[in-house]
Amino acid sequence: MARIAGINVPTNKRVLVALTYVHGIGLTSSKNICKKVGVAEYKRINNLSEDELTKIRDLIDTDYLVEGDLRRKTSMDIKRYLDLGCLRGLRHRKNLPVRGQRTHTNARTRKGPAKAIAGKKK
Repeated sequence: MARIAGINVPTNKRVLVALTYVHGIGLTSSKNICKKVGVAEYKRINNLSEDELTKIRDLIDTDYLVEGDLRRKTSMDIKRYLDLGCLRGLRHRKNLPVRGQRTHTNARTRKGPAKAIAGKKK
């Protein structure tokens, strides 16, 4: 297993897909990393040389916010919204959708299972 940013990426997958196992790197970022380092996207991780892996690791460490640092930044941003008391922070506090979605009939993932209202029958 190759370790990139503290994550064991699968060795039998292509570089393009294997890099997406790191939190904070998607397909677009993965393509950009491959282009900057000069590694073919279709190559498998186990076929990469140690030099190429080192280049990928160094590029991710310097240019990208990944894993623990990204998670920490996200949670600090949410705490900042909560402290400000802005609408976005209030929606986080009430555990409702934050980005303007409809909640009358949907949003079950965020709101949880539906609760029956007593005394509704006629």
